[in-house]
Amino acid sequence: MLFHGLSAFPITPADAHGRVDTDALRALLKRIDTAGADSIGLLGSTGSYMYLSRSEKRRAIEAAADCLGGRTPVIVGVGALRTDEAVALAQDARDAGAQGLLLAPVSYTPLSDDEVFAHFSAVAAATQLPLCVYNNPGTTHFSIGNALLTRLAAIPSIVAVKNPALPAADIAAAHQATAAAVPAGFAIGYSGDWLVTDAILAGGVGWYSVIAGILPEPSVKLMRAAQAGDRAEVERINALFEPFWTLFRELSSYRVVHAVANLLELSRFDPPRPIQPLAGSERHRVKAALDRLSLV
Repeated sequence: MLFHGLSAFPITPADAHGRVDTDALRALLKRIDTAGADSIGLLGSTGSYMYLSRSEKRRAIEAAADCLGGRTPVIVGVGALRTDEAVALAQDARDAGAQGLLLAPVSYTPLSDDEVFAHFSAVAAATQLPLCVYNNPGTTHFSIGNALLTRLAAIPSIVAVKNPALPAADIAAAHQATAAAVPAGFAIGYSGDWLVTDAILAGGVGWYSVIAGILPEPSVKLMRAAQAGDRAEVERINALFEPFWTLFRELSSYRVVHAVANLLELSRFDPPRPIQPLAGSERHRVKAALDRLSLV
């Protein structure tokens, strides 16, 4: 059940030199743990995994494992350009206390299906940890289609997929097609916070959430309503989140959640350069979105 339910993806607070502030990270993780999220997605895209060194990633995982003590399982992103680097990151995650892995086909040179299959096979063989396929074409520019997913799902330790959610009119058919491509029990989850509740209502078992990493309590309420099939409650809470969804679509969720962390005094750091922090007028909009969520 590791890849079921709400997986909250926090930022990884770090200074301008990429040194992780483990105290600030612990504070974020404690909020998620207390709110009752089902897992924590550490070092995902929101967690700046492509901006941190191997040693700083290891420090972050060790801090998380120590902070959580196994209460909330930790899924660690291990994507890297080179297969040997991804293997090393997976082994680091295992040794530092992770319960699961999340792997995206990161690339500079465009990859073929066979190259992605070989990459995943090598990383999966490097540890005994269960692994989730991170299908993130908007960032990696590689889309994992159902034919490739069928091949990947035959690898014993690959047990889940994190797909981008689609609009409500398209998600039911897309989910059914994915379910038909994988074995029974294979965990199909979704990201894309502003679309994901319809994906859960359509049968998805996991929400990989950016917003839950910084605002876990209202996110848990939204997920529990979706899991219960309570469409009216989903629509009520989702409407309160809508200012955030608008900001996410316009400014990127990565920039917005860093601003939220600053406003809540959970992190004093900006995103890693060359990414610029939000301007003052944009931060006022973030503050207004925060105030609206108090109604949840």
